[in-house]
Amino acid sequence: MGATTTTGAGSKLNVIIDGQSVSVARDSFLLPAARALGIQIPTLCYHKDLTPTGICRLCVCEIEVRGKKRLVTSCNYPLRDEGLKVETRSPRVLQHRKILAEMYLGRWPNVPVVQGVAKACGVTSSRFTSELTDENPKACILCGHCVRACEEFVQERILDFAGRGIKRHLTMPYGEVDPHCIGCTSCAYVCPTGAIEIVDDLNRPVDPKLVRDRGMRVNAEMATLDRLQNCMRKMGTANIVQVMDKYDLLPCHNYKFGSHRDSFQIDQRKIVKVVTQDVPDGCWKGCSMSCAKAADDFELRTGPYRGQKVCVDAPEYETAGGTANMGCFDLDFMFEFAFYCDTYGIDIISATTTIAFVMECFEAGVINETHTGGKKLRFGALAETLELLHEMARGEGFGVEVGQGVRWLKRKWEKELGADPAFLADIGMEVKGLEVSEYMAKESLAQQAGYSLAVKGAQHDEAWLIFMDMVNNQIPTFEDKANALYYFPLWRTWFGLMGLCKLPWNDIVPADNKKHPPPVAAKIPEHVENYLKFHEGVTGIKLDEETMLNQSARVHNLQRLLCYMLGGGTRDTDMPPYRMVGPVTREEYESRAERYDKQLKELVGVDPAGMPVEEKMAALRRYRLDQYKKVVDAAYKRRGWDENGVPRPERLKELGIDLPEVLALYSARR
Repeated sequence: MGATTTTGAGSKLNVIIDGQSVSVARDSFLLPAARALGIQIPTLCYHKDLTPTGICRLCVCEIEVRGKKRLVTSCNYPLRDEGLKVETRSPRVLQHRKILAEMYLGRWPNVPVVQGVAKACGVTSSRFTSELTDENPKACILCGHCVRACEEFVQERILDFAGRGIKRHLTMPYGEVDPHCIGCTSCAYVCPTGAIEIVDDLNRPVDPKLVRDRGMRVNAEMATLDRLQNCMRKMGTANIVQVMDKYDLLPCHNYKFGSHRDSFQIDQRKIVKVVTQDVPDGCWKGCSMSCAKAADDFELRTGPYRGQKVCVDAPEYETAGGTANMGCFDLDFMFEFAFYCDTYGIDIISATTTIAFVMECFEAGVINETHTGGKKLRFGALAETLELLHEMARGEGFGVEVGQGVRWLKRKWEKELGADPAFLADIGMEVKGLEVSEYMAKESLAQQAGYSLAVKGAQHDEAWLIFMDMVNNQIPTFEDKANALYYFPLWRTWFGLMGLCKLPWNDIVPADNKKHPPPVAAKIPEHVENYLKFHEGVTGIKLDEETMLNQSARVHNLQRLLCYMLGGGTRDTDMPPYRMVGPVTREEYESRAERYDKQLKELVGVDPAGMPVEEKMAALRRYRLDQYKKVVDAAYKRRGWDENGVPRPERLKELGIDLPEVLALYSARR
């Protein structure tokens, strides 16, 4: 989908265009390469953001390969031959274009784009007028832009050609208005003649053109870049399973490990063979990303719908991450677990993180089969885990207890079983009572603080800094991390306030520089501006970045104060379980011993040679907790909160929310 002058492979070759030697990406197309040299080639059907088809034939060039010359349409001719010679204005080419331009002018004499092309080809009148001549200056010229935009921008086939020869025309299926059309206006936007008109009074935006302009930029990036960078349209958010495993970020066995030898069993290479692909299955009709994938005709093996074939709305990345967290590296299990979580109304992140905690406690001897109702809940226990899920839904047996979540289980087992509270606190992956989302944060201070400082707890919406911090090292200092911890939560809050999706901002990166593209999850200024322009186009209210952040900061600070009023929202409730910060068990340390030993030597100043593992773990723990304290201090200061994490009255005044009722919240517990 979408035209592009480069490919992901990155291999190069040299071609000669009008005597100029130029290096191009293999399999890129000739027309963009020529235009990059400043060579003008006329076309009627080419659009930079759509797949080229060569319909109009005006862009022909003459190529020479191994001594043989022929004409090709340059818009869709892939460059694959080293030393290819191209002439864009040979006598044969110019004569071909001239005849075509005269034919177009004869049929659509008053259409401005046709007139422009004819003039460029040296044609001012036509011998080809006939009963087919259409005098309408907004006539459809059958360029196909609208057909391709419908298919490639929003993945529909509402518009298409019908008829042959002189009867060829554009239509909807059966010549009737297609009920699937949502009026996205993509077709009208790319129409070069105005044959398709836009009606803007449906939602009455203040500046519909501004909304369309920015919306089409997003559509175009999806159509041209997603297939090269993320494949979200093809696989949804589960596209990153293999990447997460590679970078030691995939949670495995209750966040003990960040990768696993069996992770390939549930990664995108397996998933893509099961899910329905290339269909408009977004959260709302017209979404140009359509990342909400599903598996059709999946036969269930357990539960009340056993033996039935169903459509499974899965998997998201978190489905796969949670499955790995439970050690259940089985594709059928993952889809079945996801289906029943959706059917029962059970949050899949909280369920998988809680069950992973239960599994580790079972393997550590905190609980046994007496407590689980006879189930051997070890990591990877497929049948027992599904049985537990059904129990949770029915409100029976051990499922009743597991359904209460990690915090409740910790308190119960400390009180009733005499379990070690320090061990449970270290491995119980919850913050403020909410189970941690499916990302490993051990090596990312910013992500640890992002999860733990979040008002609602370690929810998935806070899983955004890990690549910037750990992989790309974009925020190395405490000040850098504090600025990120200020900006990104407010930016994410703003999405929620406006009812917008975050993914077009976060997951598509402009492809201006293929050799060194912008890092994943970076703040792309143009993408931020797109959203601000959407707001302006709909409401008429102009926003800059600071105004946008302050809109969110008002809500964010009020949420923090309400959390504070209810007994949270302070430094002690912003503490993560230590497993989010570093290794809890000997097994964890030894799984990354080379990394941890190196950190002890280079960061802590401790020579690990000859030290018992327990002493090395203790030294690393002191260092990492001190680092966490420092990043929290910096984040509190940047947010305008006091040393205990409570918004200061001065900050409330800056935001214009220093009302008596709000200040009363501040002083209620002091």
